[in-house]
Amino acid sequence: MDIWIIRNGEKIGPIHDYEARRRLQAGELASGTHAWHEGLDAWRPLCEMAIFKDDMNWVQLGDLDAGPTDDEEDAALLAAAGASPPPPTTSPVLGRRFWARWLDIHIYIAAWWLCMWITERNIDAVFSNLWIMAGQLVPWFIAESILIHRFATTPGKWLFGLRVVNTNGTHLSLRSATLRSFRILGGGIGLGWSLLALFCQTLSYFTAKRLGNALWDHAGGHRVESQPLAAWRILAAACIFFAALQLQMAVVPPSVFKNAAEALPDSYLKDFVKENLEKNPPWHLPPR
Repeated sequence: MDIWIIRNGEKIGPIHDYEARRRLQAGELASGTHAWHEGLDAWRPLCEMAIFKDDMNWVQLGDLDAGPTDDEEDAALLAAAGASPPPPTTSPVLGRRFWARWLDIHIYIAAWWLCMWITERNIDAVFSNLWIMAGQLVPWFIAESILIHRFATTPGKWLFGLRVVNTNGTHLSLRSATLRSFRILGGGIGLGWSLLALFCQTLSYFTAKRLGNALWDHAGGHRVESQPLAAWRILAAACIFFAALQLQMAVVPPSVFKNAAEALPDSYLKDFVKENLEKNPPWHLPPR
């Protein structure tokens, strides 16, 4: 469940109740901190919320009888100003996040293979080297960390109207952004390895639906802001995605088809495949 809290006279949120519970246990939030979640008619101290009552055994009763805390004074000020509870929280825009993620990755992969072609690398050797392919995405996630730290977004996220920030709206530190990126690389997309990526993406989807946020953002205390998505952004994203795929197809498939033809055991079938490749070769960049 998502909640909002009052700190320093401002409404902060949404924060998932798991994160609020962690902050309470760590002493980062006081039991008297006023908060709100959908279904309440007014701001209430955390210690009076039903979702936290079973977790309040660490709160001393004397604390509840003390004078008003800063958070309580904040709540009084907001109430005096007529501040109303925030509107219901929106969905975690999982669809947009999925396509923004893979748009970024495919732009990077297209640029990566283009660099292989420009530098006249042996595509067959690169494609068959497991160590190179295993670490293919690492440079992108390093770059993503820097982009998130500096601009709170990436090319794909910008096109889909998304920004990654801390729960208080500030930019992530470089360390936090790096941890977030490598959590995604390992646990979010499974290093990009086909079946492992599918498994990790499926698990991430159901985890995000349950928590109300992606696991890496939940663990780091981050949130993803979204803005209304204009039609031109969708069109631009589709065109860039298509162009990136075409560029990859221009570099990789010729080598893949050639190796597949060489690996065929039957000589007649091998000759048949070779002959068809010569008649209808896949579109590719000219050799350098």
